[in-house]
Amino acid sequence: MCDVSETAQRSAADLVGGPSSGSGLASLLKSGRAIFLRQREASVFVIAVALVIYFGVTSPAFFTNLNLANISYGTAPFAIVAIGEVMLLVCGEIDLSVGFVWTLSPFLMYFFIQYDHVPVILAVILALACGAVVGLINGLITVRLKVASFITTLGTSFVVYGIMLTTSHAQALSLPAQSLSIGKWLGGATWAEISWAIALAVIFHIVLTRTRWGLHTIAAGGNLLGASEAGINVARIKIGNFMLTSTLGALAGILEAFRTSTIDPSAGQFAVMFSAVSAAVIGGTALAGGSGTVAGAFLGMLVLAILADGFNLKGISSNPYQIILGIAIIVAMVANVYLTRLRRAGES
Repeated sequence: MCDVSETAQRSAADLVGGPSSGSGLASLLKSGRAIFLRQREASVFVIAVALVIYFGVTSPAFFTNLNLANISYGTAPFAIVAIGEVMLLVCGEIDLSVGFVWTLSPFLMYFFIQYDHVPVILAVILALACGAVVGLINGLITVRLKVASFITTLGTSFVVYGIMLTTSHAQALSLPAQSLSIGKWLGGATWAEISWAIALAVIFHIVLTRTRWGLHTIAAGGNLLGASEAGINVARIKIGNFMLTSTLGALAGILEAFRTSTIDPSAGQFAVMFSAVSAAVIGGTALAGGSGTVAGAFLGMLVLAILADGFNLKGISSNPYQIILGIAIIVAMVANVYLTRLRRAGES
C-alpha cells in the first residue's frame, strides 16, 4: 500500500512540475540544442514557420489559394537553381552563368520546335542538354585550366547572354502552339513548378547526404588535397556538379516560360543566381565549401519568398526588402561560423 501511495505522489509531482519535470525539461532543451547543432536547416525552418504564423495572423489573404500560389511561384524556380548552387558551393565552386542559361534555354527549345520541327519533349531534352554543355565548358575551364570558377562563369555569363540576344534579336516570343499540350506538366499548371522543386530537393538532399557522389562532393570542398590523395576523382566531381547546375538552370527557365506563357529575353540573368546563392547561404551552406544542405536552400528560398509576399500583402515598400536580405545573409554566415565551431567543440 505504501508503494502505491509513493508512486501516486511521484506521478502527482511530475504533473505539477516536480524535480523529474525539471530534468525532463533540461533533457528536452539539450535535445533541441543537439538538433540545431546537427541539422543546419533547423534554424531556417523555425524562421519559415514563424513567418507563416505571423503573416497568416496579420494578413487575412495570406492563406488564400491565390496567395499561396504566388509564394510557390516565388520559391520554386529559384529553389531549383539553388539546388545546383549548393552542390557546387559544397565542392568549393560557384556558377555565375546559371541565370543566363535560364534565359537562353526556352529560346533554344522554341528554335528546335519551330525551325527544326523537333517534337516538344525532345526539344526540351535538347535544350537541357545545351545547358549541360555550358556546365561542361565551365567545369573544364575551371578544373583543367585552373581558372577560378568566379572568373570562368562570369565570362561564360556574357557569352551565353550574347548568344541569346543574337539568336532572338532581343525579342520576346510566345510559346509554340504545339508545346501547350504538355505545358501544364512543365510549369503551366498552378502547382507544377513547386512540385518539380520539391521532388528535386528531396532527390538531391538524398544524393548529397546518402550517396558516394555526395560524400565525394563534400570531401572535395572540405579538403581538396586529402580527397585527391584518398583516390577521389575531384575533377569528375566538380565538372559533374557544374553540368548539374547549368542543367537545373535550363530546366527552371523552361518551367518559368511555360508558367508565364512567354519566352522573355529579360528573364533570369544575374538576379536568379544571386537569389539562389542567397537561399543557399541562408539555408546553411558555407561559401568556403565542405558543408551545405539542399533542404536548407529550399527553406531559405521559401523564407525569402514569404518575406517578399508578406511585404506586398501589408503594403510595405519593396525597398527595405533588400536591406533585410543583406542582413539575413550576413547573420546566416555569422551563424554558420559560430555553429561550425560548436560542432567541432562537441566532436572533440
